Amino acid sequence: MADERKLHSPGVSSSLGIFPGQTPPVVMAAALAESPVDDGILAKRPLGALFWFALVWVALVAIFAIIANWLPLPNPNYQNYAAINASPGIHHILGTDDLGRDLLSRIIFGARVSLVVGFASVAIGMLIGGTLGLISGFKGGRLDVALNAGSFVILAFPAIVAVIAIVAFWGQTLAKITIIIGVGTIPIMFRVVRASSLAFANRDFVIAARTLGATSTRIVFREILPNVIPAAVSFGLITVAGVIVLEGSLAFLGLSVALPTPSWGNLIAEGTANGNLSINPYILMWPALAMFFLLLSINLIGDRLRQRFDVREGLL
Repeated sequence: MADERKLHSPGVSSSLGIFPGQTPPVVMAAALAESPVDDGILAKRPLGALFWFALVWVALVAIFAIIANWLPLPNPNYQNYAAINASPGIHHILGTDDLGRDLLSRIIFGARVSLVVGFASVAIGMLIGGTLGLISGFKGGRLDVALNAGSFVILAFPAIVAVIAIVAFWGQTLAKITIIIGVGTIPIMFRVVRASSLAFANRDFVIAARTLGATSTRIVFREILPNVIPAAVSFGLITVAGVIVLEGSLAFLGLSVALPTPSWGNLIAEGTANGNLSINPYILMWPALAMFFLLLSINLIGDRLRQRFDVREGLL
């Protein structure tokens, strides 16, 4: 049964399926030795309770942010001067800020900015940088040298300085901030995917596919890409957390989405302005805790996935 599972693994089946019945014994043995790890081995390392708690928290934040308009919440920008700096209670679960705006509503609506910028920016970096890294790691040669040098040049420039300069010049809309930060993640994702592609480009199951006459496109998408995706996804999640912190830093400096649109960064900035920290610490505390738990959850998910897939890569 173990041999049957190996024969049906992605790396081997695509290589052996080109010329059925004509696979040389040496190539067959090499391919079996390098086939992906048995599913039973992965099953011995459960993801754990912390992983599922983190996943539930991220899912809840995302769901509430998506359906915020349909929740029984007051307008996040409505200023109720009769409830300025109100403490948490029945009418305002998390209290209000110095303008009487409901903090729970502003935190839920503000989550949209962090999630959109975080995940959309990394998606841009993974799509462009990941594709270039996959090609560069597989092809090598002058193309790899040129792309690798270009990534070093971009990474050598301080990212926060570049983002601040471009945002200040181009504008502060959500779409523009997402694109700017997304471009900044391209060299990061390029480096990660390129390194993983180099690790698998000369594995025996790839050599077996070449020997059997598989095209470069088939090898990239059927042999290398499935093995690169786990590392790219796990690192991408950790990058999402970093991007959310970057957006929060821009908002704290007044360079993220323009007010009165709420975001966790500008909520934290409001909590430190006009003496609010001593008058009403809830303005700072609630968005800071929301961001902390979201970042912690995303990092836990990414790190746990990395540990799980390290087992597979270590046994390839």
